[in-house]
Amino acid sequence: MEKKIVIHHENGLHARPAGVFVKKAMGYQSKVEVKAKGKVVNGKSLMALLSLGLDRYDEIELCVEGDDQEKAFSELEALLIQTTSQTVSATNA
Repeated sequence: MEKKIVIHHENGLHARPAGVFVKKAMGYQSKVEVKAKGKVVNGKSLMALLSLGLDRYDEIELCVEGDDQEKAFSELEALLIQTTSQTVSATNA
């Protein structure tokens, strides 16, 4: 599954939301990749995600492939379109 998504986090995909994304991605067997700025990185690697330097309103392509891809894609997409405050609140619940 692949889809273009716009980053809506107030400060882009910085360490905290990227960490939440990676933690969620690691819970799935599916391969998770993020394509942006001419690069393709492992969505289960915090350092790889941070290396993209994604800012608010940057467009990425989320690619998820594997047995649990539908659930993984749905949850990861939701994380990417939330605002930073919503993501932080969800991790503290």
